[in-house]
Amino acid sequence: MTMTAAPTPDLFFQTLFAYQRTAALKTAIELDLFSAIHEGATTAPAIAERIGGSVRGTRILCDYMTILGFTTKAGDQYALTPDTSVFLVRQSPAYMGGTLEFLASEQIVRNLDGLTATVRRGTVPPQSDIVSEENPVWETFARAMVPMMAMPAQGIADILGGASSGPQRVLDIAAGHGIFGITVAQRNPQAEVVAVDWPRVLAVATENAEAMGVAARHSTIPGDAFTVAWGDGYDIALVTNFLHHFDVPTCTAFLRKVHASLNKGGRVVILEFVPNEDRVSPPFPAAFAMSMLAETGSGDAYTMAELTSMSEAAGFHDVARHDLEGPETVIVASA
Repeated sequence: MTMTAAPTPDLFFQTLFAYQRTAALKTAIELDLFSAIHEGATTAPAIAERIGGSVRGTRILCDYMTILGFTTKAGDQYALTPDTSVFLVRQSPAYMGGTLEFLASEQIVRNLDGLTATVRRGTVPPQSDIVSEENPVWETFARAMVPMMAMPAQGIADILGGASSGPQRVLDIAAGHGIFGITVAQRNPQAEVVAVDWPRVLAVATENAEAMGVAARHSTIPGDAFTVAWGDGYDIALVTNFLHHFDVPTCTAFLRKVHASLNKGGRVVILEFVPNEDRVSPPFPAAFAMSMLAETGSGDAYTMAELTSMSEAAGFHDVARHDLEGPETVIVASA
């Protein structure tokens, strides 16, 4: 006899109260709660003293972090999980708490307030489009997102072959923090990188190139990626986390511009959240489409078939998929 589980409203309530999870995590990071526990404050009074909070507020916040799975609790003692120790303790080289400055920024979060109207229109109003000209949110992005992008940057460098590749001219389009081009330059001492983005964003990329030891081989071209003249003769073009902001015709036209800038046999390297053809799996890449609905005028999470079609329509061939550890996928195609 097959037993059918009784209907439950659990998913409804978990989703309805999901805003509490974001707010509580943001608060824990702003108060540096996880670092306090890492440094030896393990009870609510001790943690409260370390972070400058009330005992009541700290206890409830710590208990909530335990419910969510960021901490554990035995008696009155709190401890960090292994994941929290790596990613949310400020002293960790893999610290990701700073990404909230972009991912939970006012503009990103507030765009969801009008989601009902956005679904009806199919697009955000122009003032809410995060790809509007020289939007200051991209400087915030550039300063906040390096920890999250470090692993895919290493993955791209692995795919491109590092020092064995010899001399390379690398075009880093919409470079942001610049970590993708910088990592290629670190791996290949004969690579020269040209980064394209808005001036204030490029200032962050330049700071990062200096800090990471490749400033002498890292130059910049300020301007709109769709209209700025960046020249030709490139061996590699990096198009990382960019295409998802625009519709298919816009992406295809943009890729034609990229194709024209590459040497024969040059490669475009695309980094994207790529859902399966069903558009509901895997969960993270598929759900990314909702971010694009809420934040852009026409963006989406594109399937491999769509990315291949766009690339081939732009003149590329030998389109190949490379799955990384994590939610993103690298697509490499030849000119």
